[in-house]
Amino acid sequence: MSRVSTARERSPWGAAAPLLGGLLLVLYAVPVAWLLLAQPPGAVLAALDAPFVVGAARNTLVSASISTALATLFGVPLAYWLARARFRGRTLVTAVVAFPLVLPPVVSGMVLVGAVGSNGLGGLLGVRITGTLAGVVLAQTFVASPFVVLTARSAFERVDAHTEEAARTLGATEWGTFRRVTLPLAWRGILAGVTLAFARAAGEFGATLMLAYYPRTLPVQIWATFSGRGLDAAFPVAVVLLALASAALVLINLLGESSLVLPE
Repeated sequence: MSRVSTARERSPWGAAAPLLGGLLLVLYAVPVAWLLLAQPPGAVLAALDAPFVVGAARNTLVSASISTALATLFGVPLAYWLARARFRGRTLVTAVVAFPLVLPPVVSGMVLVGAVGSNGLGGLLGVRITGTLAGVVLAQTFVASPFVVLTARSAFERVDAHTEEAARTLGATEWGTFRRVTLPLAWRGILAGVTLAFARAAGEFGATLMLAYYPRTLPVQIWATFSGRGLDAAFPVAVVLLALASAALVLINLLGESSLVLPE
């Protein structure tokens, strides 16, 4: 055994780090374990076919899929531009992109209602956005799309710009270089961001509650069921949402931890 390894094993920090970190892991694990074990599995499964659970799950899958598609369609080009362009104000643009991540979800809902509600853009255009599926998608896209932009930007920045220049030197167009060189090298990071965005959109509560209480998604339905019928009745809805989140986590882990590093 090397001296470095021996010193590391005897270090107080080496012993304290797993202990302190383990306490935080307990905080993560205990509530999830309680959710899974507080009721018999048969009782939970029997309640999963309730119309309000099925409807909320369907609304969540549809709205989260649409919002994730929109976040990808517009977020990936923005991420590439931020990764490759050099201009004054680039830091400010990045801060604007990250702004929804630091806003409390309820505040996000408030600013969206003011911007697109009856007293905002929706009223000017004569289009109703609040209380519709479009409102749900808008709220989810607002809070979830930064994950696509920031993670994809980090992935693009890890692609060697000289590789792209070499492709253009060989006659490839800018679009061809992006499609055949840059995307294949950055796709893992982009897909990780897309997966994070879907998980965030599916779990969004505050902004969705403010902008579109109906149609209810799983987080809103959990709150409504808990408020009206108590904790036990809300269990089946929470289990469905936990299953969606777990599937997203599995995919993220398969993509690798290196794809999830967000830029500072």
